[in-house]
Amino acid sequence: MNHSPFPTPNPDRYTEEEISQLVHTFYAKARKDPSLGPIFEAHVIDWDAHFVQMTNFWSAQLRGTSRFRGAPMPKHIALPELTAELFERWLQLFKQTTEELGNPDLQQHADAVASFIATRLWQGYQMNNYPDRQLVALHTA
Repeated sequence: MNHSPFPTPNPDRYTEEEISQLVHTFYAKARKDPSLGPIFEAHVIDWDAHFVQMTNFWSAQLRGTSRFRGAPMPKHIALPELTAELFERWLQLFKQTTEELGNPDLQQHADAVASFIATRLWQGYQMNNYPDRQLVALHTA
């Protein structure tokens, strides 16, 4: 039984090419974005390796593959001065990308996963960096 807030990953629903297109299209947008671009450019040293890592991550989330190895939370917690607005901008660009890809199933699934992940990363970031403050929620709609 699936207790997840989004569909069960399924290799028959999406192709690796769609996952790769999602990752490359999204990061092309994010790197040009005035608020997100400088953060990515300052912290991603090897873009080719980052694309592989993110493709593996999204393949695991959407197709159920097991290639992803990593711990996103510590890397995000270590970034200075992240804000709810930056996470919301990331989500906005991500959702814009999934819409443009033209696969409604992929869009719905990836957007649900992205909203969940952004919320969890933002909560973890706040709890680690501002333990005495009340949590600020994201506007993920």
